Amino acid sequence: RAVSAQAMAVIQFFTLLVQSILWNAQMVGDELDEATRERMQQREEYLSRVMTRLLQELEQGTQQLAQRTQEQSGFAWGALLFAALRQWQFWAVAGVLLLLFALCCRLRKRSHEVDSSSDEESSSSDREQVEEEAEEDDDSDSDNDLGRLFAEHIQWPVQNLARDCQVVKDLIDNFILVFRQLLSNSFFPVLEPAIGLGSAFEGWSPREEDIIYRLLVPLKPPRGHAFHLELGNRGETPAWYSYVRVELECTCMREQLAQEMLCFLHHPVEELRRNQGPSLLRTLCTGSYLDVQKTKTAHWFQNFVRSAWAVVPLSRRYNMKVLPSSCSCKLQLTNASGRTLFIEMVFGVQQGNSDIFVSSQNTEALFTPSTTWPESYAVAEAKFFRHMARQVPHDSFHLRCLQAYARILVGTGFSTYTLKTVVMHLLNTIPLSGWRRRHFLLRMEGITRYLRCCLEEKRLDHFFLGNERVPEEINLPPDFQMAEPLNLFQHLVHDPDTHAEAMREYRHLQQRKGKTLYSSPLSRVSACSSRQPPQRGR
Repeated sequence: RAVSAQAMAVIQFFTLLVQSILWNAQMVGDELDEATRERMQQREEYLSRVMTRLLQELEQGTQQLAQRTQEQSGFAWGALLFAALRQWQFWAVAGVLLLLFALCCRLRKRSHEVDSSSDEESSSSDREQVEEEAEEDDDSDSDNDLGRLFAEHIQWPVQNLARDCQVVKDLIDNFILVFRQLLSNSFFPVLEPAIGLGSAFEGWSPREEDIIYRLLVPLKPPRGHAFHLELGNRGETPAWYSYVRVELECTCMREQLAQEMLCFLHHPVEELRRNQGPSLLRTLCTGSYLDVQKTKTAHWFQNFVRSAWAVVPLSRRYNMKVLPSSCSCKLQLTNASGRTLFIEMVFGVQQGNSDIFVSSQNTEALFTPSTTWPESYAVAEAKFFRHMARQVPHDSFHLRCLQAYARILVGTGFSTYTLKTVVMHLLNTIPLSGWRRRHFLLRMEGITRYLRCCLEEKRLDHFFLGNERVPEEINLPPDFQMAEPLNLFQHLVHDPDTHAEAMREYRHLQQRKGKTLYSSPLSRVSACSSRQPPQRGR
């Protein structure tokens, strides 16, 4: 009778369990609200109470059966039945517990999903914004594919810039080495290692026939001399003219220690003439200021290059010709196959420890004194492009965009410096992931729009002066960060005729860009690009 009662209890429990599982399975698939979750929790507590009661009854019945079995140990079939029942009860209880545990875990997981739905909804707007920005940056797949096709079919000039830049750099370093050896006991400026500048060393020279390998040779004062920069007032153009004042320093203590030179300040003039070469003030200066033009520094270095060419290793492979120049040293190298390299060396004096120099570069001014040295940002610009080369994706096309636009500018009234300034601003604004090959058309259109905005507003800010977003690794003088932004289009503000002419040049530039981009073999699909890329602000 006890066994029968226990069997009925187990059957009752399984009936309740099956009903509960079916009811819960139906509710899990639907959306859970607060009332439903509360009913489910009450149902779970009810099932736990029922299970506890049944287990207690089962345990009591088992104890009673065990006692009777001991009393009736003579009956073998009773013992066997009890053992079988005990084993069946154990596995039945274990299975029920596992099912109940799995059901509870499923209900808690579902409840957690319902509770976290509000958090997902609150963050969905942020995700949608990110996705919209990605879609805006990437535009459509068809436009991206079209940009990639155009980039691949444009006839880019055949260039080996990296190789040729290294050849030129080695040549100039050899010149500097020879210079130091031959003039180590003189009082000419000390030449520091050359720094590559401009489009060739930055990797975007527009046309092979226009490549000029330009380098800056920093000048340091010789023994017994010091350089002092007298910086002028910056006007409405970035050309900040400065003067390099040369002063003599006392070397009496050095003379006593090394006995290598006489002090220009404290030895008689006759003794200096007899025993020591002339000071820098007597060779390359006008008055107390270093003279940059052909009568002084540039002319002196040109003569030195002619005399030192024979001992330079590259002289066995190239013929060298010194080209006329008033402020720099220009060389033309031609090899046996007729290939020609054009090299220009400018001289510079560093402003403190910064990447800004005053240099001997040519300027647009009609007349400047031979002792004026305009401010140069070329070293900082080259350093900026090297910095970007380490940051952009491996398939970045920012230099190709700059190169393509520089080709379009040829013959127009816009300078490549204006273009480079625009691209540097965009590189510092647009996410670097948006400069891949597939974004070629978008970025070309972005350059056009930025230039148009600047012309309409009559304002294009200088990239370094007053720009707080310049990468930290570019070392600028302290006053650069505090300076007011310099407007490179300031001349358009005061001259309406010049501004009108610039707008006409811009429309002409747009036509040239269309012909350059869409006259390729892909012109039959150019209509696909009529959809304009998203507008980006400055």
